[in-house]
Amino acid sequence: MPNRRARRSLLRFRYFLGITAALIATNAIPGAEAQLIKFSKEDLVKYTVANPFERFPDGRPKVPQGLLERMKALCAEEVSQTLSGQGYVNQFDGKWQMLHPEKKLVGRAFTIQYMPSRPDLVAAAAAEAKAAGLPGAPRNQTALDMLQPNDVVVVDLFGSQAVFIGNKLAYYIMKTTGTGFVVDGNIYYLDPMAKYDMAGYFRGASPRPSGGTMVAGINVPIRIGDAIVMPGDVVFGDKSGIFFVPPQLVQQVVERAEATQARDEWTLKMFDTGRYKSSEIYSSPTDPALLKERDAFVKQRLAEKNK
Repeated sequence: MPNRRARRSLLRFRYFLGITAALIATNAIPGAEAQLIKFSKEDLVKYTVANPFERFPDGRPKVPQGLLERMKALCAEEVSQTLSGQGYVNQFDGKWQMLHPEKKLVGRAFTIQYMPSRPDLVAAAAAEAKAAGLPGAPRNQTALDMLQPNDVVVVDLFGSQAVFIGNKLAYYIMKTTGTGFVVDGNIYYLDPMAKYDMAGYFRGASPRPSGGTMVAGINVPIRIGDAIVMPGDVVFGDKSGIFFVPPQLVQQVVERAEATQARDEWTLKMFDTGRYKSSEIYSSPTDPALLKERDAFVKQRLAEKNK
């Protein structure tokens, strides 16, 4: 198992070195803010060109709060039906420990990418930060101090045992965003953190902080397990795992899911009567009159939601 984990971490590291090289080749990494990898506002707009909503000043898509609220009533299966149908098959990861499995996580992705630490890169980042008048190379609090309400911090720690935060910075995230966190790595001070009313997804816990990593990018594309995440994606987490929904699909996800929920509500009502076999009702009524009744029920429910 350790050798397999080491090989996986090495493959991910090589993958992101490839992204770094590509971005350098296309001049997508200005020297600002001492980040190894950085997306400018223009880059964010270019790579999220399908976003139909407003944007934050840095170019990150800003999915409306009303849609975020409607997302909170969904489940993973309802989110999945639209994404897979549109060809977005790499937007989910389900292998998590959860702070509160019963608490859903919904918000706009704020991404942080880490890499294994390397002394010459750390020194170069520190020198660049000093030249820019910054206190030091980027670290976890550099990113956390940029968070806004309804952001979800999504952290690529390449599935390692490195620690991102303890209980005090988790509390800061909760108070600042009102959401929670996704950490593809470890956290610590888990016991006091579990008392907080926030959602949290993480790979493991450690009783002590750890070093050996460096921040490589803030609000850049990242990989989280089996999923790729863009800044501004809508994070949706429930007991099944986490989806990262592209902004241009959020409206469609919500509307299709709400129609599914209305159909399911009608189906359960029919089962409650005790008058029908399951195959007469589900997945679609065999009686045309019942089918018409179901469709009318769905239409009414959706009209009520859209008032």
